[in-house]
Amino acid sequence: ITTARLVRAGPINPRQWGFISASGCSDNLKLLQLMVRRAKQEHKDLGVVFVDIAKAFDTVCHGHIIAGLIQRGVDPHIVNLVGEITITSLRT
Repeated sequence: ITTARLVRAGPINPRQWGFISASGCSDNLKLLQLMVRRAKQEHKDLGVVFVDIAKAFDTVCHGHIIAGLIQRGVDPHIVNLVGEITITSLRT
């Protein structure tokens, strides 16, 4: 359901593996290993961020999530999708 809503709301980046039916974890790990190896070989800095939203919607005020998305100019369809997810999380 979430995948269908995301696709309708806008294009999904090819590196987006959450909410889709695919085995993307191993692909992303291989990509990360390649990036780390190349950064070491070229003596360059590399920053990596991992985001885990597993409990985000029950630990952060839903109004703040929506306000932050709007403030940052996120597409209204995505804001509505996140709003629906936060409402759904209240019911479960």
